[in-house]
Amino acid sequence: MTPYPFSAVVGLDDLRLALLLTAVSPAVGGVLVRGEKGTAKSTIVRALATLLPEVDVVRGCRFACDPAAPDPACPDGPHEAGAPHGHRPATLVELPVGATEDRVVGTLDIQRALADGVKAYEPGLLAAAHRGALYVDEVNLLPDHLVDLLLDAAAMGRAHVERDGVSVKHAARFLLVGTMNPEEGEPRPQLVDRFGLVVTVAAPRDAVQRAEVVRRRLAYERDADVFAARFADEERELAARILIARRAVPAVVLPDAELDRIARICLAYGVDGMRADIVVARCAVALAAWHGRGTVTGGDVRDAARLALPHRRRKDPLDPPGTDEDRLEEALSQAGADDPDDDPNPSDGGPSDGGPTDGGPSDGSGDGPDKSDGRGSGSQAPRSGPGSSPPGSGAGDSGSGFDDATRADNSGAEGQLTDQPADADDKRPGGANASGGQQAQAGSVYRPKTLRIAARGEGGHAGRRSPAFARRGRVVGSRIPQGRLRGAAHLPATLRAAIHRGGADGVQARDLREAVHVGREANLVLFVVDASGSMAARKRMTVVKTAVLSLLRDAYQRRDRIGMITFRGRSAEQVLPPTSSHEVGVMRLASLRTGGRTPLAAGLSAAATTIATERRRDPRRRPLLIVVTDGRATSGPDPVTLAPALAGVATVVVDCESGPIRLGLARRLAAALHADVMPLDALSATPTTPLGRAA
Repeated sequence: MTPYPFSAVVGLDDLRLALLLTAVSPAVGGVLVRGEKGTAKSTIVRALATLLPEVDVVRGCRFACDPAAPDPACPDGPHEAGAPHGHRPATLVELPVGATEDRVVGTLDIQRALADGVKAYEPGLLAAAHRGALYVDEVNLLPDHLVDLLLDAAAMGRAHVERDGVSVKHAARFLLVGTMNPEEGEPRPQLVDRFGLVVTVAAPRDAVQRAEVVRRRLAYERDADVFAARFADEERELAARILIARRAVPAVVLPDAELDRIARICLAYGVDGMRADIVVARCAVALAAWHGRGTVTGGDVRDAARLALPHRRRKDPLDPPGTDEDRLEEALSQAGADDPDDDPNPSDGGPSDGGPTDGGPSDGSGDGPDKSDGRGSGSQAPRSGPGSSPPGSGAGDSGSGFDDATRADNSGAEGQLTDQPADADDKRPGGANASGGQQAQAGSVYRPKTLRIAARGEGGHAGRRSPAFARRGRVVGSRIPQGRLRGAAHLPATLRAAIHRGGADGVQARDLREAVHVGREANLVLFVVDASGSMAARKRMTVVKTAVLSLLRDAYQRRDRIGMITFRGRSAEQVLPPTSSHEVGVMRLASLRTGGRTPLAAGLSAAATTIATERRRDPRRRPLLIVVTDGRATSGPDPVTLAPALAGVATVVVDCESGPIRLGLARRLAAALHADVMPLDALSATPTTPLGRAA
């Protein structure tokens, strides 16, 4: 099917500019596109491939060697000077989330290597993407071992396959483009740092723009060829402009004054390392070439910084949204790069200057008035720069309580609470049972004890929490491979198998044994938090929120999925369905209010239902249940009766009971659940606490 035209996408000026700049200068380092679902992320990335210049390749080379400068280490080489060559379009290779390591780097046939002594290598996706583009949809959901492979290839420009002394290397220089939905969790900081530019997109908030998106999309679905023909001239102009700008890049001058400005911006912004300075410089040069200028201006530096820096500041992983953008504007102001008057040619997204900033759905945009610039008709949304927050993101919204919840100290937060009778049904307006109840603020987070499941898992999800069999880690044994070898061969066990077989003809394929590794896995950490009136007494909820916030940060660092259930009054509520977005978890915790009776059984029942649902969805991810309560149950059945529904679930009960007289109800609950119990004030400590009694 004819691809959707790049110039037909409505709006998305910042994203279009970022993609065009990386096409002009691949050295910028690629683009990461962050945005909610249905914002044309995938559509515009696929459309970019049709604009990339053709490449010359050595005929018959599976690794796309340039005939003018072939790779001397090419596995299909060496290629002689003047070898037959041809032209082909630049490739766009899509890396699926479920790709295996062999599919990414290529397959090395260990059986043939051992039996016949030959290297039988089949190139993977990295070889196919060489001198083209590698598109990773849902990059934040990639397994960690694939992320490591991408990091190595992006940093070195080469792919390296090595197993048991047999190795293959080949060039792998590509334009890396990734898309992600922040609601599904953040990718590893090391991976984000490898992307030169990061752009946040959102759906348009203007009815005219949204109608234009649908109109164009429907026209494209009716007849893709006719629709694409309407934008053929704009597509050719963009492709020609990319080629001209790419050739002009080497001649662009970066004055020392602008280089000093870049250094001051990066210092004021507090970035890690030197990659940020280099990327901003390269991006500013590409901007100047795109605008047809021979010298970088202050406006180029400013626009480059807003595209290249927001994701590079050293920060707390649970900082409130909008913090990066605010700090960047301060840094630009300090460095004197916030004055738009010094830019003779404001940055654009190609020929379609001045279009709306936000774009259409993930599958494209529809038909409308025949606008040669690709914009929708009618009123346009105000342009938000690359460093600004998308509409509706809540950045800078002090009313959310997010910033206070993560930064207020304990004493200040406690001063905002008022005591009330424990478990009282307060009928007053604004009381415990009114909409919202009382709201406490968390104090400063701390490093909590590491809670782990003692039994080894099957290693379904790489992470840093509980022990599990994995593709990497400490070798603890060997096994006969089931079909194809899935990991590294265990050479001592292979040799022993050959010796025991008594074969004098050497090692055969049937003697192969693969290594068994034990590493760490990520879990589903499900919080069940008591939000009843008893938790508000003695300012207890402030301490509880601080503890849960600390555990949320710990779960973020260990790559866990998280979920949260609260109970108060007469029912329980799933305030956070299982997700990888820890930022959402922090926001939900900040808005948590207390009051009413304590339906502890309802909370445990909701936890059992959630865990059962997640097990059907993902049987290999083991749950870790953390129940934060004082053990009181003043509404509903006895919570002990819910113990069978949670049988086999690794559980820890955080005992929130305080005061001189303690009833020990949380310990009674822990005994019924076969769970570990931990006093709330003992949660902050260094030693690791395995859940030994968990199944």
